[in-house]
Amino acid sequence: MRKSHPIRRVVLATAATVSGVVLLLSLKPSSDPASASAAGAAPSAAAAGQESPQGGTGAAGATTVDGDATQTQYGVVQVRLTVANGKITQAQAIQAPKGGTSDQKTALSVPQLNKETVAAQSANIDSVSGATYTSTGYKQSLQSALDKLKEASASGSSGSSSSSGSAQAQAKTVTGQVAQTQYGPVQVRITVSGGKITKAEAVQAPSGGTSDQKTALSVPKLNQEAVAAGNANIDSVSGATYTSTGYKQSLQSALDQAGG
Repeated sequence: MRKSHPIRRVVLATAATVSGVVLLLSLKPSSDPASASAAGAAPSAAAAGQESPQGGTGAAGATTVDGDATQTQYGVVQVRLTVANGKITQAQAIQAPKGGTSDQKTALSVPQLNKETVAAQSANIDSVSGATYTSTGYKQSLQSALDKLKEASASGSSGSSSSSGSAQAQAKTVTGQVAQTQYGPVQVRITVSGGKITKAEAVQAPSGGTSDQKTALSVPKLNQEAVAAGNANIDSVSGATYTSTGYKQSLQSALDQAGG
């Protein structure tokens, strides 16, 4: 009986050790899943927090506006502006004189005019030396783009979105048929709103040689007369009879398409 006591002690010690190991193993899995789920929740919450601020506010606040195409002695100049938060963030010439020496002048002047526009935030910029006609046309188209922005801002702040949308729906842009003249084709585009011509421009006009000068002198005047008269009964420009005749023919076809 005395020899059995040590054996019992060994058995009891072994059983206690096994019970302790079992208890440790049973406790470990219950803590691991909780810690794993907590660790997994943090990155997903952070990702959600990163995505929500990027909801396109920058894109929604940016507006792109094209100025009127301005005819110069060496070609057409047209400026496009990108505006965000009330400031000009980008200016570019989507049309500019080209061909011959005009390519060099355009390459030198347009980038400088673009930078000056962004810096000045207005059309009060200096002309580039050696590119006076391009600079003048650039500033005219730039000013028209700025005017459009002001009109859009005024209409948006003075009324509700439905009223501004109805005003835009009333505006219609129509391009007349091409009128062939002795010195080249003439084509007129008009914008009509509220039954009146609000803008007129020649998207095609005679070019090359003396035609450039005649076009530069006659087309701006014809555009103004078309808006003032509200119809095609306008006077021909002296010295540009063929261009004037073609302009009025294309203008009348645009009016016909717009409903008179």
